[in-house]
Amino acid sequence: MLSTIALDTQVIKPGLCTGCGACQGMCPYWDSVEGRTICYFDCERKSGRCQGFCPRMPLDLDALRKQFFPADTILPEIGPFLGLYLTRAADPAIRANAQHGGTMTALVELAIQEGFIDAAVMTRSQGGLEPEGVLATTAEEVRACSGSSFQVPPTLAVLNKALKEDRYHSIGVVGTPCKTLAVYKMKSKPLAENDNHADNIGMVFGLFCGWGLDWEGIRDLTAKHADPAKVSHMDIPPSKYHSLELRQDGETVSVNLDEVTPLVRSGCRYCTDMTAEFADLSVGGARSADGWDVDKGWNQVIVRSEKGMKLLELAREKGILEFKDTPETGLDKLKGASKGKKRTGVKNLRQLTGSEDDLGYLNPSAELFKDL
Repeated sequence: MLSTIALDTQVIKPGLCTGCGACQGMCPYWDSVEGRTICYFDCERKSGRCQGFCPRMPLDLDALRKQFFPADTILPEIGPFLGLYLTRAADPAIRANAQHGGTMTALVELAIQEGFIDAAVMTRSQGGLEPEGVLATTAEEVRACSGSSFQVPPTLAVLNKALKEDRYHSIGVVGTPCKTLAVYKMKSKPLAENDNHADNIGMVFGLFCGWGLDWEGIRDLTAKHADPAKVSHMDIPPSKYHSLELRQDGETVSVNLDEVTPLVRSGCRYCTDMTAEFADLSVGGARSADGWDVDKGWNQVIVRSEKGMKLLELAREKGILEFKDTPETGLDKLKGASKGKKRTGVKNLRQLTGSEDDLGYLNPSAELFKDL
């Protein structure tokens, strides 16, 4: 089957595309326009990197996990697990511009300074609207990427371009679950004869994610409630608040989540990963008994690999991160939330395929789907 036809018929037309950019930056055929993946030309290749790297082409998650992580570290609900921590950046300047505690910014900055990576593929959120993928090599460039966006830019196109350059030999990647999965598909070298220099991927930093939003839809919704040019921050508090928060001129505008959920990207409805299970470290907003007013200033961090643990411990040793005790119920709550997303994704995939035994791009016999 031709690669462009396969991606079109198996990913884009069924609404599975996540807009991650894994198919872009390697040839002139694929591109993205405001979050929509487009193909300019038909391709005569029967297989290609675009098809091999796509996180929504068929794959065996169990096999991919076991290729990169020890089997005895894998928890079915949240993937590889070496520890759960509550942290925040020690530097108040990082925290001031961060989505929550600034942990990701501090860790990526440290990773570059200490030689874990020599550059980082990140998303510059620009207040939450019109985000773009960038390659950061300095602390200033890393800090410019603080904050989140619920639009999904094709960040991995930047990675594919950077991998072609001889000057980078250990590139870090920060991304949502679909993007980090695509990166590990790259690392698995599905096309051994053209591996896209995958050995030059140094570390992967995952971001917890519920879903992304339609570009035009969230732009119009924001304009309805605030001045898009003045919005400096977007966030979604815990579910009990049922809202999207827009920060403008130091004030917070709350938008009812009922206005937001119709804008969720189709591809996000078929995702079964909340915590970016394919990563060295995964970071999300904290959840504890202290409540949202406290938690929004902290992050929870899942360590998944020895390299990730080494970086986190170095951050502790150098005082780059502050730590506080993780609640006893923290891991169980995280497992429950993650399993809930898996259950929803599996349900939606079954509705899409019309079969209980067909999960589309996922292997239905995978260990993590047995009880769903």
